[in-house]
Amino acid sequence: MKIGVPKEIKPQENRIGLTPDSVKALVSEGHEVLVENNGGFEAGFDNDQYLKAGAKIVDTAADIFNDSEIIVKVKEPQKVEVDMIRENQIVYTYLHLAAAKELTQGLIKSKSINIAYETVTDDNGRLPLLAPMSAVAGRMSVQAGAHCLEKNQNGRGVLLGGAPGGEPANVLILGGGVVGENAAIIATGMQAKVHIVDKSKVRLKQLVEIFGDKIIPEQSDKVDLNKLVAEADLLVGGVLIPGAEAPKLITKDMLKLMKRGSVIVDVAIDQGGCVETSKPTTHRDPTYIVDDVVHYCVANMPGGVPRTSTFALNQATLPYLVKLANKGYQKALSEDKNFLAGLNVHKGQVTYKAVADVFGHDFVEPGEAIKH
Repeated sequence: MKIGVPKEIKPQENRIGLTPDSVKALVSEGHEVLVENNGGFEAGFDNDQYLKAGAKIVDTAADIFNDSEIIVKVKEPQKVEVDMIRENQIVYTYLHLAAAKELTQGLIKSKSINIAYETVTDDNGRLPLLAPMSAVAGRMSVQAGAHCLEKNQNGRGVLLGGAPGGEPANVLILGGGVVGENAAIIATGMQAKVHIVDKSKVRLKQLVEIFGDKIIPEQSDKVDLNKLVAEADLLVGGVLIPGAEAPKLITKDMLKLMKRGSVIVDVAIDQGGCVETSKPTTHRDPTYIVDDVVHYCVANMPGGVPRTSTFALNQATLPYLVKLANKGYQKALSEDKNFLAGLNVHKGQVTYKAVADVFGHDFVEPGEAIKH
């Protein structure tokens, strides 16, 4: 198959869909890989590395979209890219459609086959292709939050780990999944006081086994969230409903309870955010203030560390891509129900229920859709 890797064009997005080693693996299976000129440069991969791996360097994204059967990206297609997607073309990337009505419409209209990294599952119901970027974003959330707490960033002027004579900061993590666990790794490492809120008693027990008394577990239906919010110096929103819009756990009214200069890092912003006052920001202009609370809502946080992120992402996504290219999408998806869960839009039909529900589209079972 012909596999195309365009340069990412979302603002300050420097990751790339495939590393040179991934290209080498695909070429060894007999596939042709087209990489856009300097597509991996910002992630530390130059054209020569791709050429040595067996790729063909292509001058423009238009040529890649025109010549490839599979498009491999990192971020959701931007409008100019959607316009280049062809009927029956396979698009394999993060999509986050539940928070993107216009993109969903564009993909439906294109009659392409769209597989979203973030809804592929495993036998335990986890999200193996989302997990590596959730881990990166979780770790970055505390790093970014600590920076935003500095006074010259309009924060409270608080050091996360405190100092002799100065108390450590209170970190409130909403959601104990991959984002929450990785946020806790950094926050506890910086010696902050860490509360993790989750609805699952079993998950909270697992987190206590990992972190011991370095965290304070809080079950969501038994905790006074208003009290925790009022005490927080840094709030990390890491709540996820697979493929669906994030629930708004923090309302605008709750912001008034927060301390002046406290910080919210809403990692769930890709799925609409779990804070009512959140709106997407960029690495170039990452924060804004509402009710004296600093909001950091960068929608592609792992794009800030593109080299680390690209390696981590490829480790997870490449095995599925090899199956896709070797077997064709119908066979690859029909043989693996977990991979099939990644199919969001197929030839004009919405095949992921949460996306169909949020926009009022008819839902077609993905297994049925790929038969035609």
